[in-house]
Amino acid sequence: MSVNKAILLGRVGKDPELRTMPSGMQLVQLSMATNHRKKNKESGDWEDQTEWHRVVFFNKPAETIGQYVKKGQQLYVEGRLQTRKWQDK
Repeated sequence: MSVNKAILLGRVGKDPELRTMPSGMQLVQLSMATNHRKKNKESGDWEDQTEWHRVVFFNKPAETIGQYVKKGQQLYVEGRLQTRKWQDK
């Protein structure tokens, strides 16, 4: 048995991109930033580390996200991780 679940709470980096696939399925892509605060061992100062996540929604969730979510808003997302590989030309 295995588990593939991710939970993100962060800010939307740019307005979601809503597209309709040739099959009629709707798809939304957006970038989301999450922050982690840690103490620098050398200086003793607190530093923020930002991680960027590319999130994809399908069908009804895609339609809802496309309608209501805008850049800068805080968003809570639950889902599964899927890594895609591609080669640049």
